[in-house]
Amino acid sequence: MSDLAQKRCKPCEGGVLRMTLDEAKASLPQIHSAWILNSDATVLSREFKFSDFYRVMSFVNALAHIANQEDHHPDLEVSYNRVFVRWSTHAIKGLSENDFIGAAKTDALVE
Repeated sequence: MSDLAQKRCKPCEGGVLRMTLDEAKASLPQIHSAWILNSDATVLSREFKFSDFYRVMSFVNALAHIANQEDHHPDLEVSYNRVFVRWSTHAIKGLSENDFIGAAKTDALVE
């Protein structure tokens, strides 16, 4: 499990600078290699595949619980056997350490 998965998200309502492309790239090795950084380093995304809808919803519910505990929420796209997760800090229109913590905690659900 990543050290990031042990951290807690910090409140971020603006006033915090979003990560630069270089900072985001430097943080990528701390999470699973399946996470994708978009071209302007504002979103981290990953697709998770499952064998059926029950497992999809179990994953989504577990992730929702973690997101509520952290008070930092991903965007989710849910279908029968997959979930597309996008982490971004909306208040700063980009990435913060919170997004990498969220990604690491998401990874821990499927490890």
